[in-house]
Amino acid sequence: MSVLRAAIPFLLFAFNTLAHVTLLLALAVFKAIPVERVRTRVAAWLVAIGQSWIAVNTKLIGWVTPTRWRVEGLEGLRPDGWYLVVANHQSWVDIPVLQGVFNRRAPFLKFFLKKQLRWVPFLGAAWWALDFPFMHRHTRAELERHPELRGQDRDATRRACARFAQLPTSVMNFLEGTRFTPAKHAATASSFAHLLPPRAGGVAFVLDAMGGLLRSVIDVTIVYPGGRPTLLDLLAGRIPEVRVDVRERPIPEALLDGDYEGDPAFRARFQAWVNGLWTEKDATIARLLAAPAATGRNP
Repeated sequence: MSVLRAAIPFLLFAFNTLAHVTLLLALAVFKAIPVERVRTRVAAWLVAIGQSWIAVNTKLIGWVTPTRWRVEGLEGLRPDGWYLVVANHQSWVDIPVLQGVFNRRAPFLKFFLKKQLRWVPFLGAAWWALDFPFMHRHTRAELERHPELRGQDRDATRRACARFAQLPTSVMNFLEGTRFTPAKHAATASSFAHLLPPRAGGVAFVLDAMGGLLRSVIDVTIVYPGGRPTLLDLLAGRIPEVRVDVRERPIPEALLDGDYEGDPAFRARFQAWVNGLWTEKDATIARLLAAPAATGRNP
């Protein structure tokens, strides 16, 4: 029954995706023109198509689901700046939530994606057209067997960030590195009640690679009072409520220029800053869970 209830929303999302991805790929061929001014203009048009794609998806969520939305803190965001966006991560539903909340209110969100996702039908091509970076995260065992691979992830981050610098961009990072589950929470012996321990290294690399363009962080806390949902729950209308807290925070000047890998003192300061964000986020999750039910419908 859940699958049947989700069938019509899925078909609507699929049709919207097919239509917009077709436009993206038709325009993306002009990225090959070796004129920087033309490539930058094409990239801006591609982002506009991506924003339209997300806007339609968000409208569909509002039309076909009974989900109520409570969003706080969007005031003051500018679509013409550069932001680092960090959020807790519980579900794949986090992606359409973040896109719906920030679309056209802040610069277009760019995610670092696993290399394998480039082969996802339609979506992989769309992410390529929109300059989403595909990363190959080497495991510790791989690095021990092949030390020559060290630094490749950092080099890939630098190349991606060089593209981000061409147009206003929101660089998205899930600091936990994986979706929260009770089993992972126990396995990591997390000191936070509602979060996995944050991984600061990826954020430090992005700040370093962006060369000072990123001056503030959008700290996003997402809560599902009905429990951690799946994408099927979203399509089937089984998510009663989404609560989102948004806070823009300045990035301390002392953290904008430093060697995270080679300077232990800088690394300790950076990790202390990130842990401070996470301590506040843990308290924010508790507050959001205790809040009264939302009344609004649209993100």
